[in-house]
Amino acid sequence: MTITLPPHSHTVADIKALIRRESRRVTSYDVAIVAGVSQSAVSRCFKPGASVSKATFARVMQAATDLDYTPNAAARSLNTRRSKLVALVVSHMVTLHYPELLAELSRQFALFGMRILLFSQPRGSDLGATLAEVWQHQVDGAVVAAHLSGTQAGEFERRQVPVVLFNRHLGDGGVSAIVCDQAGAARTLASRLAAAGHRRFALIDGPARSAIAQERMRGVADRLAELGLAPPFRVSGEHDYASGARGLREIIGRLGQVPDAIICSNDAMAIGCLDTARHEFKIDVPGQLSVTGFDGSGPAGRLSYNLTTLRQPVPQMAQATVEMLMDLIGAGGAAPQRRTFSANVIEGATARLGPAC
Repeated sequence: MTITLPPHSHTVADIKALIRRESRRVTSYDVAIVAGVSQSAVSRCFKPGASVSKATFARVMQAATDLDYTPNAAARSLNTRRSKLVALVVSHMVTLHYPELLAELSRQFALFGMRILLFSQPRGSDLGATLAEVWQHQVDGAVVAAHLSGTQAGEFERRQVPVVLFNRHLGDGGVSAIVCDQAGAARTLASRLAAAGHRRFALIDGPARSAIAQERMRGVADRLAELGLAPPFRVSGEHDYASGARGLREIIGRLGQVPDAIICSNDAMAIGCLDTARHEFKIDVPGQLSVTGFDGSGPAGRLSYNLTTLRQPVPQMAQATVEMLMDLIGAGGAAPQRRTFSANVIEGATARLGPAC
């Protein structure tokens, strides 16, 4: 757009009047006119680390304030080839059960001047459709907390978009990842329950499509086998409250008795199981039955539940995710990395535990 200024019309009022007549937004050229500097000087004032004198910076900032000017991020990205945007791709389960993750990632990325674009994968949908939306935006990188296939991972590489997987990984290690040792945490929990005298175990599993749930339940089963105990009785769930309640009913109905301990693949199911045990079956928890979960979610810590569970270090994992992705963005073509974190046992009031080894 060509801006035609009347002679000597350098005042804020004159520039504002011109902008109104032309029905347009304030530009860096308008700021330059009012501040009495070049347009490139205005650009330098809004570029972190650029060289500019204190006097020039003060004049430009005052003119920008007077004109209510905000730099155009999209236009700036064309010059820097950086959008300062990160795609966060999450499954519906992450959205429901890890709200603190979204807040923590947003806070951590903001420290680097980055902003998040959230893409939520609906239940039962294909991630490919969600990624098709991601490709429409000029993101500098991506964090994916959803099941990513090798083909989809290859598409990130082809498009030269750095990506970090959160709490999951590809088997071949071809994509950078931040993970929690799910199987190791599950083994620890099984060991401590067995050390307290539990012998008959049942599992309320998560969805077959959830790699995290499968790792957790495999860790429990493997550890019980090592201890010479019978395989756990296993029923499937959907990582929600209702399937925890339904799972307990199925376990008691099919076994014909109450097991010693029920390990649930997440806290939501454990709470459903716990409420049903106490109020529907009048079972003494933890005297007659121990109930445990995973995740250390907010509701699990409430006084009415005080759930025995495993807490993942979400803030530390989020910080590591941000730092890893920023390194990949800066390095360009760096080799994939993986960092593994450990979960902590939260000794609540719903399970009898033996001593930690």
